[in-house]
Amino acid sequence: MKKIFVVDDNLTNLLTAKNALTDHYQVFTMSSAMKMIELIKKVTPDLILLDIKMPEMDGFKALAYLKSDSSYSDIPVIFLTGTTDAVLEARGFELGVTGFITKPFSPPALLDSIKARLDADEPVQ
Repeated sequence: MKKIFVVDDNLTNLLTAKNALTDHYQVFTMSSAMKMIELIKKVTPDLILLDIKMPEMDGFKALAYLKSDSSYSDIPVIFLTGTTDAVLEARGFELGVTGFITKPFSPPALLDSIKARLDADEPVQ
């Protein structure tokens, strides 16, 4: 079963994502990027949903950390964001983010986005 990390400092977003994805994926929820960095050393996810605005370490710094380490640089990262800002999007894509999901997200839309991303990575048989 594919593994997904959901990193967000908002408990409601973590629960919504977990409930939407648990039937299809193994979901790990974390309330900070620092907790993600600790866990990623033990568990390699197939995809990371990463909030941009968080205390301690924001999504941009966490993404830069992931992309700077060859062990994690190929893991697709989708930013979770409460704002649609062209400058933020450009910066995210420049740093290597795969896409954006706007909060608040609906569970079906979140699941569809994740399935589309992970299915795109499946080899054609």
